[in-house]
Amino acid sequence: MYINEEEIVNHISAKPFHLISEAAEELGVEVYVIGGYVRDIFLNRPSKDIDVVAVGSGIELAKRVAKKIGRGAYLSVFKNFGLGDVYKRQAQVKAGDLELEFVGARKESYSHDSRKPVVEDGTLEDDQNRRDFTINALALCLNKERYGELVDPFGGLEDMDELTIRTPLDPDVTFSDDPLRMM
Repeated sequence: MYINEEEIVNHISAKPFHLISEAAEELGVEVYVIGGYVRDIFLNRPSKDIDVVAVGSGIELAKRVAKKIGRGAYLSVFKNFGLGDVYKRQAQVKAGDLELEFVGARKESYSHDSRKPVVEDGTLEDDQNRRDFTINALALCLNKERYGELVDPFGGLEDMDELTIRTPLDPDVTFSDDPLRMM
């Protein structure tokens, strides 16, 4: 499952990734493509599931990216949807067949008597901790000085090699926080 750095950068060489990088530099935020898109690079599968996490405001980043794309870019900001605070931090940019989902890095904590999390701003590590599986916690940096650098704190690549599905944190915690993850 080895892919060299040049091949990784080739997967994120398309214009939208560079626009995201430029916008992040202008806003002074760390930015990563994360989850299924990154996983699929290593599985050599095509993917249009592009999720972007900003250590800062994902909404402000999405606005800046939409402006850079220009005409034909449609921005949707999800302010009051679903589980309250979780979706106040999301935005989507569509342009033709391109669909980018933006979120600010966050950490979540759950009460034993509620499925509604308390959501706070977080770090990339906090955001990766709350992911369902190690293979979906893979992230590639889009900031200029670290462009294409893989962040894999839980051994997601090894898990793919070993055909193993694991949660980043203790599975009892992961699944009790959100039982739907088992589906």
